[in-house]
Amino acid sequence: MEPSSMPGDSRNFATPLASHGLDPQGAVYWNLGWEELHRISIERGEGKLTAHGVLLATTGERTGRSPNDRFIVNEPGLAEHVRWGEVNMPIDPEVFEGLLEKTRQHLDNSDHLFVKDAFCGADPEYRMPVRLVTEKAWHAAFMHNMFLRASKEDLVSHVPQYTILHAPDLRSEPKTDGVNSDVFIILALDRGLAIIGGTHYAGEIKKAIFTIMNHILPAEGLLPMHCSANTDGENSALFFGLSGTGKTTLSADPGRALVGDDEHGWSDNGVFNFEGGCYAKLIRLSEEDEPAIYATTHRPGSILENVVLNADGTPDFDNDSLTQNTRCSYPIEAIENRTPDSMAGNPKNVVFLTCDAFGVLPPLSKLSPEQAAYHFMSGYTAKVAGTEVGITEPQATFSTCFGAPFMLRHPRVYADLLSKKIRENDAKCWLINTGWVAGGHLESSRIKIKWTRALLNSALDGDLDDVLFVEDERFGFQVPTTCQGVPDKILQPRETWHDKRKYDNVADLLAQMFIDNFEQYAEDCSEEVLTSAPRVLG
Repeated sequence: MEPSSMPGDSRNFATPLASHGLDPQGAVYWNLGWEELHRISIERGEGKLTAHGVLLATTGERTGRSPNDRFIVNEPGLAEHVRWGEVNMPIDPEVFEGLLEKTRQHLDNSDHLFVKDAFCGADPEYRMPVRLVTEKAWHAAFMHNMFLRASKEDLVSHVPQYTILHAPDLRSEPKTDGVNSDVFIILALDRGLAIIGGTHYAGEIKKAIFTIMNHILPAEGLLPMHCSANTDGENSALFFGLSGTGKTTLSADPGRALVGDDEHGWSDNGVFNFEGGCYAKLIRLSEEDEPAIYATTHRPGSILENVVLNADGTPDFDNDSLTQNTRCSYPIEAIENRTPDSMAGNPKNVVFLTCDAFGVLPPLSKLSPEQAAYHFMSGYTAKVAGTEVGITEPQATFSTCFGAPFMLRHPRVYADLLSKKIRENDAKCWLINTGWVAGGHLESSRIKIKWTRALLNSALDGDLDDVLFVEDERFGFQVPTTCQGVPDKILQPRETWHDKRKYDNVADLLAQMFIDNFEQYAEDCSEEVLTSAPRVLG
C-alpha cells in the first residue's frame, strides 16, 4: 500500500467488488481524485511529468485500438441484434468465461487496484452509470477525465450498469485462450461487463463504453452518434466526419459553444454529450491553429499519451517516433467556450464532412432526409496518394455511419433513426467537401479553409435560404449557385476542370464506388434510400 495514500473505504460505496466476482488481495483505491491518481502513477513509475506538470504515459506496442482483438459474446439477449462480420466478431460464452476468470485472478493478485465510478451521458434521463476496475492509476485518471464525474452523493448509491475489468499487464495465450493475439477486448452485453487485457492504450476504455451505448440506445428510440456538436444557443449543429475531414477544426468556432467533440446521443430533448472530457489528437498540434487544445496540454490534470518530450521536458508535437496517434485526454471543463451541461437543443443542421481527393463532390451540397440516410450509411472520404505506403492514386474509404468500428447493429437502424430525427425537427442536412475540386489533388490545392468556413456559416445561419440551388445530375443533391465570400466557379466542380471529359470519367468512377459499397446494405433499405444512390452517366 502506498504509505501516503490510503485506499478509500469501500463501505462508502453501494456496489462491492465481490459483485464482479473479485476478491482482491492487495490495496484497493476507491474513487480517488485526479491529483492523487497522478501522484500514485508517478510513484509507481507508470508515467512522468512534463515541464508543465502534466502526466505523460506511454502505451508500449499498442498505440491505438486493436480492432482484430475486439469480440462480442454470442449469447441470447442483446447480442441477437448484433450484425456479425469482420468488425463485430462473435466469441463463444465458454471462451469468454475462461478469459474472465483469468482476468479476475490477475486483478485479485495485483498489489493495487483502482476503482473509478462515473456516468456516460450528460442527459440525466439517459445517463448510464459505469465503472472501471484497473491495475493502473493512470487509467483510472483517464476514466476520471473522459466520463461524467460523479458527485459524493452520486457515489453513495452508484450501481454500475456496465463495468470494465481492465488488466493491461495481462497477456492472453491465443492458442489456449481462443483469441487472435495476446490482446483481448470482449463485451458481454447482457452481463453488464467488459474485459480488456494486454493493451495499455487508454482509448479502448472509452470506445468500449461508446460501443455499448451505440447498441442499447436505439432500442429506446435514441440515436447514438460518432460526431462533434456545437450550438449558438438557438441553433445546434452536428458534425460527422472521418479522420482528416475537418470535424474538430470546423466544430471549434468562437461564435458557437462546444457541446462535445466525439460521441453524442440525440433524444427528443435534444443532443447530449456521452462524455465528460475530450481525447484530442496532438500530432503536429500548433498553438496558433488550435489554441484551446494546445492550452490543455499545459494544464495539470490532463494526460498526454505517447508524446515525445524535448530535452527540456516540453512536448514535441511534431515527433511521431512512437506513433502518429499521440493524444491528450482532459476534462471538458478545460474548454472555456462550451455549454455548461454538455447538452443542446434539437439540431437544426446536420453536417457530413468528406475530404474528396478525386475532386468530384461540390464544396457544399444540400441533402434530402433520404439522401442523408444514404450518405450516412456510406460514410465516405478519400485517402490521398502519398499519405500511406502503396497509395499512388486516391482511394475511397467508406466507414458506416462515420463510425463503423463502434456500431453493432445493422447500419439501417442508425440511418432510419437519423432520417426520423431530421424530419421531426425539420433539420437541414449538408454534405461539405473539405478536399479538392479543379482536377483533384494532383492538379490543384485543397479547398481553402476560409471558403469552407464561409459556406458552413452561411448554411448554419440560413444565409443560403434564398439562394438558387441546382441539382447535381449524377449525385442528385442540391448545390448552391452562389455564396458570399466564395468564388461561384468552385461550387460546380465540373466547371473547375480543364478537361470536362476527364471529370465525367472520374465522377462516374466515384459514383460506381458508392454503388458497389452500398450493395451490402441494399436488401434491408427502403426504396427512397435506394433511389438516393448516385447514377453512372457515362
